[in-house]
Amino acid sequence: MTAKDFIVAIELGSTKITGIAGRKSMDGSIQILAVVREDATSCIRKGVVYNIDKTSVCLNNVIKKLRSLLKADISQVYVGVGGQSIRSIKNVIVKNVSDDSVISQDMINELMDNNRSMSYPDQEILDAATQEYKVGTQYQIDPVGIQCNKLEGNFLNILCRKSFYRNLNKCFESAGIAIAEMYLAPIALAHSVLTDTEKRSGCVLVDLGADTTTVSVYYKNILRHLAVIPLGGNNITKDLASWPMEEKDAEALKQKYASAYTDPNDIESDKTIPIDNERTIDQQTFVDIVEARLNEIIENVWEQVPKEYGSKLLGGIILTGGGSNMNNIKKAFAEKTHQSKIRIAKTVIQNVTSTDKDVNAQNGTMCTAIGLLAKGDMNCAGQPINQKTDLFGSNNPTGGTASTDTNRPPRKIGDLETGTVITEREKQLMEEEKRRKQEAEAARLAKIKYEEEQRLKEEEKKRKKNKGMGKVWSTLKDFGNKLISDEEEKGDK
Repeated sequence: MTAKDFIVAIELGSTKITGIAGRKSMDGSIQILAVVREDATSCIRKGVVYNIDKTSVCLNNVIKKLRSLLKADISQVYVGVGGQSIRSIKNVIVKNVSDDSVISQDMINELMDNNRSMSYPDQEILDAATQEYKVGTQYQIDPVGIQCNKLEGNFLNILCRKSFYRNLNKCFESAGIAIAEMYLAPIALAHSVLTDTEKRSGCVLVDLGADTTTVSVYYKNILRHLAVIPLGGNNITKDLASWPMEEKDAEALKQKYASAYTDPNDIESDKTIPIDNERTIDQQTFVDIVEARLNEIIENVWEQVPKEYGSKLLGGIILTGGGSNMNNIKKAFAEKTHQSKIRIAKTVIQNVTSTDKDVNAQNGTMCTAIGLLAKGDMNCAGQPINQKTDLFGSNNPTGGTASTDTNRPPRKIGDLETGTVITEREKQLMEEEKRRKQEAEAARLAKIKYEEEQRLKEEEKKRKKNKGMGKVWSTLKDFGNKLISDEEEKGDK
């Protein structure tokens, strides 16, 4: 049966690209219609595109597989942005206003625009999360309508390397896939695995991936810090492989025997773990290798928590991602962070129905993909595919994909939802619109200046003319007075 309306999201992970299609109901529940995966180890590292051509091929394969399952074309997709180099940095923008001015939305938008205009060497601002506004000496979430003489905006700018941002956009442009919206994957994930209570009372979300670990800190429903650590489960595998053994054997060994925490009393001095039919590794050495790397990851995670929020995490630590499935992972985090409240988010908070085994496994590996799908609100369905022809697009010269230009009019920064990443095309449109406004303002000011100069010239002409007439009048007056004086002198004689 052909699907007529659905949402499509694509997650670019460290080891695979995941395409997911589904429908959302009015009650917030999600029906998964199709899930496809494409190996990305040859083109993506630590969640970042490093081979544009190969990534474009993978993306096209994902779209083709989804089209085949959905029996419908795909007009646009939602995309998650994550991976190495993403980090957050605080920024403060101050605006002095006249005494007792009332704060307007235009003032707030101006602060946002000025913040987005900040320049960071080799870095691109993906998103800016508003922290709060300082009005006088008070902090406000929504200061519109309040009187003040000084307004201060506090922002959390989320950055990534410009080259990573450009490469991601180029991949979709090269593949001819239209982007409905780009979202920061960690924020989309947080919206789907964290409860309102956790975000309000303060929590740390830790996404334990294969090559990276993402840390998001929330307090009072606001994202306070975001960082991606270039360490993940694959680092443990590589450490084990140095024994030596093949990485696939090391991964199997990790999956079967590894524990995030092992009580010293449970380690037997003469116990060994089989590597293959001929070799073994003693239990103590195996535990030391696993725990050394995992403790390094946990320590790096905890260092990312800003000191001012370390004692305010009433919501605790929430673990998700493939690494959260390791035995005793909660115990390991509790030992290192001294936090007693730790939860593993095996799945999203929305009600999800699916026939996909990975979705139904509820092991944390599909949370980001489903979170991206949950963020979507525009229909991604194109025309139904003619079943009498090739499902893979031989009946469609464009291959079933659309132009990357979604014809969306330029949006204002204040209109963007938190977590929304501006595409390169939309950024160009925004810059063109800003340039047009600047040129129009420059023309307006030039006109005012010209008119003022003309007015001054006219006044100077009148002044000179009046001054000249004054001289003539003065000369005539003096001449007249002299004549009168001469006549009076003749009369006296």
